[in-house]
Order: sequence, then C-alpha cells, then structure tokens
Amino acid sequence: MKETEFVPVILGGDITTYSLARSFHEAYGIKSVAVSMLKSAMISRSSIIENIVVPDMDNKDRFVERLHDVAGRYPAKKKLLLACGDWYVRLIVEHKAELEKDYIIPYIDLELLDRLVLKDSFYAICDEVGVPYPKTFVYDCADPRPLEFDFPYPVIAKPASSAAYHYARFEGKKKVFRMKDEEELSAMLDKLGKSGYNYKFLIQDTIPGLDYNMHILTVYCDRHGKCRFFAGGHCLLEDNAAMGVGNPVAILNEVNRELMDHAKRLLEHVGYRGFANFDIKYDSRDGSFRFFEINTRLGRSNFYITGSGFNAVKWMVDDLIYEKDFEGEVVADNVDSLYTVVPKDVLTTYIKDDHLRERVKELYAKGGDPSGLAGALCPSIQKKSCVHDPLAYWGEKNLLRRLYPAWFMVKQRKKFKA
Repeated sequence: MKETEFVPVILGGDITTYSLARSFHEAYGIKSVAVSMLKSAMISRSSIIENIVVPDMDNKDRFVERLHDVAGRYPAKKKLLLACGDWYVRLIVEHKAELEKDYIIPYIDLELLDRLVLKDSFYAICDEVGVPYPKTFVYDCADPRPLEFDFPYPVIAKPASSAAYHYARFEGKKKVFRMKDEEELSAMLDKLGKSGYNYKFLIQDTIPGLDYNMHILTVYCDRHGKCRFFAGGHCLLEDNAAMGVGNPVAILNEVNRELMDHAKRLLEHVGYRGFANFDIKYDSRDGSFRFFEINTRLGRSNFYITGSGFNAVKWMVDDLIYEKDFEGEVVADNVDSLYTVVPKDVLTTYIKDDHLRERVKELYAKGGDPSGLAGALCPSIQKKSCVHDPLAYWGEKNLLRRLYPAWFMVKQRKKFKA
C-alpha cells in the first residue's frame, strides 16, 4: 500500500488541528481533512487542509451520520479518525463499533476511557501503581455533601469529566478555578449545580509554583499495549484565558526518566493503546512530581514533539495503518527544542526564571524567529530554527496563510498585555 492511500480526518479547527495536519504533511506530503463547526482563518486558507464545515458536528444524534457522509467522499482510502477535544474523543469511543466500518480508530474502549478520564477514577489507578497526585476532595454535583478536606485555601477546583463539562453553561465558567475561601467555592458550585453538569468536581490542594513548575509527558503505546515512545516537555508559560488556563504556550523539550517510569508503569498496568498525554507539576514542598490528569489523545501543544524531529503521527501510522512491529529500546525525544505559540518578547517578559529565560534567548539566536514576517517570506528560517511555531509552516503555498502566524502573534501579544 502506498502512503498516499490513507487520509487523516481531524475533528476540530484550532491549533491542535493545524498541528496534526502539518505533521501529516511533513511526514507523507498529504492533505488532511479537517471537519470543523466553523470556518476559521487558521485552517480554511491552508494548502495542506481540506476544510469541511459541519455546524452541528457536536450533535450527539447526528455525529455518526455526519462522519459517515465525510467517509463517503474518500471511498478508496483508509481513513484515520482523530479528535481535537475530549468531547469528540468520547463521541468517537461511544460509537466505535459503528465508526470502525469507515475509520481506523486510534482510541481506547469506553470502559478504560471512563477509568482514566474521569479524574477521580484516574487517581484511584495512581494509588494502585504508586504514581503521586495532588491531595483531592471529590464533590459530587448529583449528591452534594459538606466541603470538608484536610488542606488549606486557596484551593484548585476543576471538573472530573472534561467531556461532560463541555456542555455546562453558567456565568463565570472557567476551565480551572482557584478559590480563595469556602464562600467563593460554594457560590461557584451552586451555579454549577444549576448548569446541567451532574457529575463530580474535584477540589485539590494548591501546589505552589508558577507556570514553569509544570511539565508534560506524551507517550505512545502500540497495539500490543507496550510503551514505545516518550516526549517530555518543561512548560515555560501557560495560557491565561478563562477557558485556556493550563494550556502551555511555550515548552522546552526535556527527558525526565522518573516521569517516564511512572507513566510506563501506569499505562502498561491498564493495557493502554495509542497516545496519552499527562499534565504534571513539580511540588517544591517535598520534591515530588504530581500527576494531575491524563488526556487520551494528542494534546493541543502536540507539535512540541514533531518540531523537535520526532514526527508524532508516524507512530500511529506505522502501528495502525502499516501494522509494523516496533523493535529495540523505547525511544525518548531528547532534542533541545523550543515550542511556542507566543512571540519572543512575551516569553522574555513573562518567564520569571532567569535560567529558562536565557535558554529561550539562546535558542532564538541559533536560528531566528519562524513566526515573524521574515519567517513567512523566507521559509528557510523556519527550517533551520530551533524554535518551532506549529502555525508557521514552510510547506504552505497560500501567501495569506503564510502571513497568518505573524498576525496571530500580534493578537497573542495584545492578549498577554491585557
């Protein structure tokens, strides 16, 4: 089978979507199909994406029908179905038996999905295999009980089910809350209870430290349940928007064997398949790394892997399309590389650690800025840079789309200043 005889079908229209499409284009020279609910400049003008707009794509009753229609456009090709949101992953997994008639599905089954993505259940698995996580109080919105826990305010509050929370609507909704006292926490939980969200909310000990105490780890487990690839990242700066809190906007690649060992033990214990992405924070109080959660897909910042030279999507394609067996030692991404979706001046202004700020400057000095006008007009800057912006792609043929990253960086600069 030729490599062009498959097509990636990606559900989404954000940076995650473009990053995945770019990875497929770099590896195989093919266009991806992006199924989005809205038309966006980020993907609609791209020469590496065929954008299909389906406004009701998140309608549970029509989800399978819409994907069946999309599959019908490419009858002669194998189709790899990828999701850019937890709610899409859940819809795919819930309808896996039907969708497998048209698509190759790179996600685990529903029973294991629920054990892992429902964060209260995930922490129970961490207990089983000895993986550290923050002290946690589980508040059940369907059966409220007094807020009694043995750690102090301020506390972190977040949904145990990101997929269910996607549909919740209430004033002041955030991805993650930081609550200063019980009065503030109770007020938020009261509004939450009236929003239609009827699962659990987690109240957690606040681990001290700024954005650069955060780490991420991406792992690929093959179809036999063995961990084959690790890519670690040291977060330098996070998004500050209400529904973007916790999303890294700048990452330095790193190898941390302790985190790799923890992840391997957990994933092979449950028989995981496909990509997993962990959010982890260093706790300076005891020197431990606390695992916050697992994403059962490639995360928003997945291009930190491909940008460093280890193309992320090749692991899926080799494993699931070509059914290759991996041999030899587990591969670890060990390249010195900077991923960023914000301008250099934002990084040098808001990164408070002197050593990390100097590393950023050094990496820019080695190869230039791929996101600026010079990078858009001279693709060789993008190719040789140690700094990797997923949106700044030398393979784009559309000039307007090649200029888009520079405009996007202006917006990012304004957002952080605000």
